[in-house]
Amino acid sequence: MPSTQAMPATPAVRAATHADEDPLAELDRRCWSRLHSVQPPPRPPYAPFFDPAHLPAHYLVAELAGPGVVGYLRLVPPTDLASNAHVRQIQGLAVDPAARGRGAGHALLEAACERARGEGARRITLRVLAHNAPARRLYEAAGFAVEGVLPGEFLLDGEYVDDVLMGRRLDAV
Repeated sequence: MPSTQAMPATPAVRAATHADEDPLAELDRRCWSRLHSVQPPPRPPYAPFFDPAHLPAHYLVAELAGPGVVGYLRLVPPTDLASNAHVRQIQGLAVDPAARGRGAGHALLEAACERARGEGARRITLRVLAHNAPARRLYEAAGFAVEGVLPGEFLLDGEYVDDVLMGRRLDAV
């Protein structure tokens, strides 16, 4: 449900709530692409966007004036290990194709880094498919660097695709 408050022309980022279930589910289906997904295309009946492993608390939401919700980012600890508690991992970022180029992806990444710092994290990591050049440019522009590559990790539409591991220090000035 759209807010009655005016939203800025630049993306506003906020924590997700249960009320975002339907807009995020619709956005997720609209954004599906073999460029970034190793899962099959979504088909009815659709699974809920939020579930016990994917809680609203894990998500940041980007909004723009007019369209409302235009993007999301999922940020979680990569493991339950105490020795890994200083790391957060981005496990999903999507921006509506109609809103791309308006800063939502960058705003989500910066908000994720800020949230991670607030949780005491010193590093933030992510995985991206090697053929997803637009996402890799976005991550590099936000200070992420390639830290490893898993060659031929996925077979997508008959082609082997590398999985690229990227990371960014959060404790650097």
